[in-house]
Amino acid sequence: MVVVASMVLIAVTLLEKRFPAPALPVVAALSVAGCLPVLIWRRLPLTAAVLSAGVALFGLVVPGWPGRLVATCLFCAAAAHRSRRPWLVLVASVAWVVFYGTLLPQSIGAATLTDLIVLGVAPVAVGRMLRLHAARAAQAARLDHAEAMRALAEERAGLARDVHDSVGHHLTAIRIQATATRRALRGRTPAADKALGTIADLSSAALEEVRALLDTLRETSAEPGQEDLDELAARLSTPHLRISVHRTGPGTPLPPGVSRTVYRIVQEALTNAARHSGATEVDVRIRHSRAAVAVSIADNGHARAGAEGRGIRGMRDRALRHGGTLTAGPGPRRGWLVEATVPIDSPSPKGVA
Repeated sequence: MVVVASMVLIAVTLLEKRFPAPALPVVAALSVAGCLPVLIWRRLPLTAAVLSAGVALFGLVVPGWPGRLVATCLFCAAAAHRSRRPWLVLVASVAWVVFYGTLLPQSIGAATLTDLIVLGVAPVAVGRMLRLHAARAAQAARLDHAEAMRALAEERAGLARDVHDSVGHHLTAIRIQATATRRALRGRTPAADKALGTIADLSSAALEEVRALLDTLRETSAEPGQEDLDELAARLSTPHLRISVHRTGPGTPLPPGVSRTVYRIVQEALTNAARHSGATEVDVRIRHSRAAVAVSIADNGHARAGAEGRGIRGMRDRALRHGGTLTAGPGPRRGWLVEATVPIDSPSPKGVA
């Protein structure tokens, strides 16, 4: 990469200015030195940009040498890859461009100074835009993955319930009927007694296999609970979307069904906030009492009042299955507010995913 960039600089310089032969070694040395910081730009992006900018200042001895373009590109890359204190990149870029302009032979007026400042800001702005685009793409990928995993877990849990309720019931009925018929016949028909015994044994073995299969299916599709909300918040957070989770109440664990319901409600609300609200902050509060769990998810984005979507209906259904309630709508000041109450004492109804 360094060799290619150096050759491009040398070629551009020679084609545009046609330097005499004595100047060629200087042009080649400056081009190689200006491109060497490219080797460290991934680990030290700002340092690489500053080093290249320093070489560009020495390049003023060769009028028309375009090596400053490498420094400009490295400042853009530093803004795109440096996550901590991005303002340092902006200050360094503007300071270098203005200082570079002051060293030029011609005098600098107010208009030229303004142009120099714009030239220093432009690559940093482009770099930050690229970083924002990459962060949003990564967040969208995480959201899609989380949604796919949630759908897969619910599909597996639903399949396990259906098999247990249908196939398990029928196999149990077959075994009971076969055993009852054997007892009624009391061995008077040896052939029938043997056949019914075989049916009872096979149905019992099949029932055990089905139960083992369902246990395996549940283990591989174990759903998260409210204790996993911190990990969920960290996964969905970005430099421009801060998600905080606050808990109050006793630290006793919740029943599995209630814990899963709380997690799914918060997950759906955070997904909606990340995708549709344009929020920069989301506040999740879990208030745990002896009787119920109160959940609130508030963001500072745009209110999305209108027809109730499938996501809100799904959250409400989850709360209702436990005898709870859920409301969703514009917040008291701004943004969107989701509030749910999930009772703890009520038994987890059949069908809760």
